Amino acid sequence: MPHRTLIRGARVVLPGKIARTSVLIEGATIAGVDVARQTRADEVVDAAGLHLLPGVIDDQVHFRDPGLTHKEDLRTGSRACAAGGVTSFLEMPNTVPQTITVEALAAKLALASRRSVVNYGFYMGATTDNLDELCRADRTPGVATPGIKIFIGSSTGNMLVDDQECLEAIFAETTLPITAHCEDESTVRANQARLAGPLTVDDHSRIRDHKAAVTATLRAIDLAERHRHRFHVLHVSTGEEVRIIGDHNRIIAHHDRIITAEACPHHLFFDTSDYARLGTLAQMNPSLKTAEDRAALWRGLKEGAIQIVATDHAPHTLEEKAVPYPGSPSGVPAVEVFLPLMLNEVNRGRCTLADLAAWMCDRPARIWDIVGKGRVQRGYDADLVLVDMESERVVRNEDQRCKSGWSPWHGTKLQGWPVRTWVGGRTVFADGRVETESVGREIVFDCKRGGYWATGEPM
Repeated sequence: MPHRTLIRGARVVLPGKIARTSVLIEGATIAGVDVARQTRADEVVDAAGLHLLPGVIDDQVHFRDPGLTHKEDLRTGSRACAAGGVTSFLEMPNTVPQTITVEALAAKLALASRRSVVNYGFYMGATTDNLDELCRADRTPGVATPGIKIFIGSSTGNMLVDDQECLEAIFAETTLPITAHCEDESTVRANQARLAGPLTVDDHSRIRDHKAAVTATLRAIDLAERHRHRFHVLHVSTGEEVRIIGDHNRIIAHHDRIITAEACPHHLFFDTSDYARLGTLAQMNPSLKTAEDRAALWRGLKEGAIQIVATDHAPHTLEEKAVPYPGSPSGVPAVEVFLPLMLNEVNRGRCTLADLAAWMCDRPARIWDIVGKGRVQRGYDADLVLVDMESERVVRNEDQRCKSGWSPWHGTKLQGWPVRTWVGGRTVFADGRVETESVGREIVFDCKRGGYWATGEPM
C-alpha cells in the first residue's frame, strides 16, 4: 500500500484562495485536500504556523552537465533546487556536447534519471543546421522536450542563430513551442566596436543595451505572429519589452494569443547601479538595465504582461568571474535563493503568496503543458514546499549548495524560507538536509494542450 503523509494545519495556497486545512499525500500523488484531521496516515506533519505551496517550477536553468561540471552538475544543481523549494526544472541545451539531436536529448534524460533529486526536462537547442532534428523532436517519454531554444544572440558557433532564413525555417517548419534568448547580435557587435579604450564591467550594459534587447524581441515576436507559432520570451530586461509584449497581447483576442514572457530575479532586484558593489558578479546576459526598467518588470508581472518568474541559474566559479572584464563570463546562480527572495517580497507587501503560486508554479506548468504539476489539488503530483514566513536568514556564500559556492545576494537578510520539500511524495529536503538519492522523474508534457492562453485564466 502506498505511503500516506498527512500535512495537517498549514495555510495552503490553493487555486483561488488560501485556507487553513490539511493535505493528504498517497504515494506520489495528492490524494485529498481539506481532509479530516484524523485521516489515517503513516506520517503526520504538524504544519501549524506554516504555509504549503505547490513546488516551484523553474523553466530556465543551466546546470552545465555534461561537459562543464566544474561549474555545476545535475546532482549539485538539483540538490540546491530541493533546498530552495524548486521541485521541477527545465534545462538549457548549451552544454558539452550540445543538446541539438534527439539522441543527445535522450542521453541527458538518462543522465538526469541517475543524478537529479528533483523533476527534470531539457530543451532542444536550435543551430544553423539542425532543422531536421528539431522537426524530429516531440514529447514522447524518454525523449520528451518542452520545446526549442534559440539563441538569437549571446552565443557562439552554430548555436548563434541570427540568420533570417534559418529563423524563418525554424518558426515555419517545427511544431514544438519556441523560446529564445533575445539580444540582437549585430547591435551588440556594433556597440562593442564603438566603445573606445579599455572596457570595464559597467560597459556591459552599454554593449548589451536596450536596443539590442528590444530589436531581437520585436524580431522574434514578428516571426511567431506571422507563423502562428507559440513563443516564450526569456529573461525580459527592459521596460520597452514589457510594453511591447503587453500591447501585443492586449490587441489580440484571448484565444489567438501565442506570446508569453518571463522575468528573472537578477533583473527584478539589481540594476546598473549594482556594478559598483558587485562588479562582474552582476554580469549577465541580457545585461542589467536601469532602476526604471526594474520597476517596469515588477509592474509587468502585476499587470500580466509578464506571466512568470524563472532564475536563468547560470553558475561560474568565483575564479572565472574574477577575470577582468570582458574576459569574465556572464551568469549568476540563483535556484537556492529564488523562492526566499520572492517570499521576502511577500513579507514586504510587494506581492502575495497567490501571486507567487501563479508566477512560479501554475503558469509555468500551463505555458509548457506540464502534466500534473503547479497546483495543490487532488490528483496532482505531490510536489510541495512547506515554508516558514517568519524565518529570517542571511544568504551566505559558504552555505550555498550550488557547486560554484557563491551568491550575488551574499549578506542579504531574507524573511521567508522553505523548511520541507516533497518531490513525488518523497521528502527531499527537511531539517536543513537534502536527499542524496536520485528521486526526480522525467517531466511529462501534454501533447494536446495549447499553452497558457488556451487553458483560461490561471489561479
